Amino acid sequence: MTDVPTRHLGSLAVSAQGLGCMGMSHGYGATDDAQSIATLRHALDLGVTFLDTADFYGAGHNEELIGRAVAGRRDEVVLATKFGFANRLGEPTRVRGDAAYVRQACEASLRRLQVDHIDLYYQHRVDPQVPIEETVGAMAELVRAGKVRHLGLSEAGARTVRRAHAVHPITALQSEWSLWTRDLESEIAPVCRELGIGMVPFSPLGRGFLTGRYRSVEGLAESDVRRSQPRFADGNLERNLAIVAKLNDLAAAKGVTAGQLALAWVQHRGDDVVPIPGTRRQRYLEENLAALAVELSPEDLAAIEAAAPPEQVAGTRYDATSLTFVNS
Repeated sequence: MTDVPTRHLGSLAVSAQGLGCMGMSHGYGATDDAQSIATLRHALDLGVTFLDTADFYGAGHNEELIGRAVAGRRDEVVLATKFGFANRLGEPTRVRGDAAYVRQACEASLRRLQVDHIDLYYQHRVDPQVPIEETVGAMAELVRAGKVRHLGLSEAGARTVRRAHAVHPITALQSEWSLWTRDLESEIAPVCRELGIGMVPFSPLGRGFLTGRYRSVEGLAESDVRRSQPRFADGNLERNLAIVAKLNDLAAAKGVTAGQLALAWVQHRGDDVVPIPGTRRQRYLEENLAALAVELSPEDLAAIEAAAPPEQVAGTRYDATSLTFVNS
């Protein structure tokens, strides 16, 4: 087993890098269950203990997949899943956070994962129609019932985080955080640190874009969500490729890939930060884990940030509708 360091999200100990599992079920084109299960088990063999899923991913398929992959190895894994989207991919966004739905969603996730408890249970997006106190109150009941160990929020704003934490301790906030998505740094991250809440960056590689592997959307499957995301649109894509070119130059000088450099930058945000890059392939899993060994000096960090200033990133990370549920 590889010596993967441990970090803490609040009081929850996890591997310093987790594995985001969404792409194993939807979002990025064709999937292969056998390949994904092999990658999940390889991750456990390498010392990755932190697996992230959600009931929304593949309409429950992703939780079922993880349940199969970790069968017989439950004590090696910190399982994190999310609830909140009451629609299927491709349908109009509908978010629910009412107490009845919280209980219903948890029971369904436990069945699909084939476990008796969830280690970290997130609200996937904040329901604008339901007070966060009601949602977190229902989540806290699950903790008292032994069905959930720790609570989290995803893409919640600073004020919401404070209100939620006042009801029950929040262990982690999951939000997008990468060199081209840094909006939580000014207000949200400081509040999390004040309250002792860990941070779990998803898409730390900019949905794969910061690896330099994508020069256009032509090679992406028709069902790939990136085809509809503003940063991959004509005009924006070309401007963003200029950022990747600079990262490639910096990475080459350090003898690493652009993806490893971008991921190492996220890892260096603090010991309370645990990114969850996603992949279906063992080779990319290993490449991502190697970023844990990349040391960055203050000069390196400054050069990386100068190569990818937020104001030069072209396009928003979501469409207008999806953005209404971000940092809310």
